[in-house]
Amino acid sequence: IRKEIDNATKEDEVNVLKNAPHTLDMLTASDWDFPYSRETAAYPLDFVKDNKFWPTVRRVDDAYGDRNLICTCAPIEEYMDA
Repeated sequence: IRKEIDNATKEDEVNVLKNAPHTLDMLTASDWDFPYSRETAAYPLDFVKDNKFWPTVRRVDDAYGDRNLICTCAPIEEYMDA
């Protein structure tokens, strides 16, 4: 996979991996603006068909949101007082 990343071109920016994860809502919507099929988006590899996990949301701010999670919970002190 390292070679694929190193050899990436501008055209590779719109690919199934770059746009992953594809939610169930996206795959079943009437509009589809990607150059690959819905089946490829849902099941990029054969073994995924038997073990599919449907994410409820996509990436937030590309990978930045994956690495910098924001908790919207109450402060820990509120749980300590309960």
